[in-house]
Amino acid sequence: MTPTFELQKPIIKTELPGPKAQEIIAADAQYVTPSYPRPDYKLVAEKGYGVWIEDVDGNIFLDCNAGVAVCSTGHCHPEIVKAITEQTETLIHMCGTDYYYRHMPALGKKLDEIVPIKAPTKTHFANSGAEAIETALKLAMYHTRRQKFISFFGSFHGRTLGALSLTSSKKAQRSGFMRQALDVVHVPYPNHIRSPFKEVTDPESASKATIDWIENRLFNTTTPPEEVAGIVVEAVQGEGGYIPAPPNFLKELRRICDRHGIMLIVDEVQSGMGRTGKMFATDYYGVAPDIMCLAKGIGSGLPIGVCVARADIMDWHKGAHAST
Repeated sequence: MTPTFELQKPIIKTELPGPKAQEIIAADAQYVTPSYPRPDYKLVAEKGYGVWIEDVDGNIFLDCNAGVAVCSTGHCHPEIVKAITEQTETLIHMCGTDYYYRHMPALGKKLDEIVPIKAPTKTHFANSGAEAIETALKLAMYHTRRQKFISFFGSFHGRTLGALSLTSSKKAQRSGFMRQALDVVHVPYPNHIRSPFKEVTDPESASKATIDWIENRLFNTTTPPEEVAGIVVEAVQGEGGYIPAPPNFLKELRRICDRHGIMLIVDEVQSGMGRTGKMFATDYYGVAPDIMCLAKGIGSGLPIGVCVARADIMDWHKGAHAST
């Protein structure tokens, strides 16, 4: 059988995992790092088409994971395959750190047209979401000449040391790495279902409780606002449970940032590129970030990380930051 994009249901041919899959899993245990947080279901992928994944034993599964929100156009979309094939026949790699390439300003221009940053923008390109976050952190520190950040419990922003300082989803992601690289304070994300604040009963009260904590507790004790470079937030918290921010929460963060000269950094690595029904989850809130981070879906399977910022913020000197 030759699977097609029109397949109607999964097809299971062997016990799971199948014999070929078991061999590969055994080899993986011998030669590949054990740090990957793989779940209990042992899928060994061989092919992908649309929403379907075929394993090495010919079993076909409905893919509800999409590479953790990466394959935004499905697996092996014909137009994506065509574009990749045509590009690899002309040029596979060009180091944007050292040279120019027409697709870089072309994509930068397109992003300038569609991102919710209501000002002229500039874009820094890298290879992953974590790199996009690292770029945003360095840019915020450079522009504000401050070093502190505020992030949220339940967040995931990456595993490189700077991004890991923001991440607070699971203790396994932090265990063994000693002190965090950056000065980051975490506060509760406004999740009214699992809020640490007793007075919270709905999204509005959850938002108010978190904003009050930032303004009346943090800013008056351990985290002076004049020392905060940025507040880093997911418009929809992903790994924390797919929790949309309450309707007024991002506007309140915008107000705080405007008052104290803090950069509002929105991580749209997982929620961006149409994942929520609009191009960006931030579009639902009518808020203009200072800096946005994109990855995953913008590459639809290819490695790319994007940091888009107001042009007047991305004002660092030549050589300050780059990615090959």
